[in-house]
Amino acid sequence: MPLIEVHLIENVFDLEQKRQIIQKLTDAMVSIEGENMRCVTWVKVSEVTSGEWGIGGQPLTAGAAKDLAAGRTGGVRPARGLTSPTRPICDAGLGGHGRLSRSVAAATQQGPD
Repeated sequence: MPLIEVHLIENVFDLEQKRQIIQKLTDAMVSIEGENMRCVTWVKVSEVTSGEWGIGGQPLTAGAAKDLAAGRTGGVRPARGLTSPTRPICDAGLGGHGRLSRSVAAATQQGPD
């Protein structure tokens, strides 16, 4: 049973966007392991209060998160790729997770097999 956990700053994504996150992450898992994974793939979306986490050493508020999603960095300088949904916000110090996020994003764009 795969469990995919997604942590978001509260009030950044609306209910429909969260539904899309759940659907596309499930579809990504199915594209890797096959349709039999759909009924056993869990996606858990947790919201964190604004200011309770950060990026680049700075607390991240809901407004700052929306700016980052829109490609406005507000002084935060990501290592690479902020404007493309298929690339991570920052590859620096992620131990290869940037490559993983690009792979998952590519799978979600292709849809299920």
